[in-house]
Amino acid sequence: MSELKIKGDHFILHPYGSAFWKERSTLLVADVHLGKAAHFRKNGMAVPTGTMFRAYEKIDTLIRKFNPDTLCFLGDLFHSSPNNEWDLFADWTTHIESDIVLIKGNHDLIPEHRLESLGIHIRDSWDLPPFYLTHEPNEDGDTFNICGHIHPGVRLRGPGRQSLRLPCFFKKEHQLILPAFGEFTGKHVLSPQATDQVYAVTPEEVLLVSG
Repeated sequence: MSELKIKGDHFILHPYGSAFWKERSTLLVADVHLGKAAHFRKNGMAVPTGTMFRAYEKIDTLIRKFNPDTLCFLGDLFHSSPNNEWDLFADWTTHIESDIVLIKGNHDLIPEHRLESLGIHIRDSWDLPPFYLTHEPNEDGDTFNICGHIHPGVRLRGPGRQSLRLPCFFKKEHQLILPAFGEFTGKHVLSPQATDQVYAVTPEEVLLVSG
């Protein structure tokens, strides 16, 4: 894990791709895309059934570790409209003691009343000065934006022609973009500027590789 200090607050970056905001006791997770495996199978793609449980297992592990007051999804919680994973998700929420907040993303098509019936608080964005939480990147220069959506990745090059693409936390002067938490989401490789910081996510640790 790595720890970032931003605007005086502390954020722990976990290898699962989440960030724990200490001062707010808030676990931040972006782009889980629940139901994507079921969506693929419905369209004839062979995806192992067990993959649908991994996101829940990972979040449960993070909750046990950090014991957050709030679990905040930074958009794209579900990949599409409800499918056979909805019942699994609904049952899972009954075991979560943290407050759950969803900042709506472009893939969040499930009617708000269905999510609210599970006790989930829905927001278009969340203003927590000096921080501003959104799904899509939104820099206005006055606050520090924490977001997802991009599915950021970094390409690491080794000797010869060896290269490896890894998910990453991408920190700019006024913004932190979280990696996609879900599987089958792809990675968008970003090119850091001199002032940017890139934290590559490996299965075991989070490593500062640029900045």
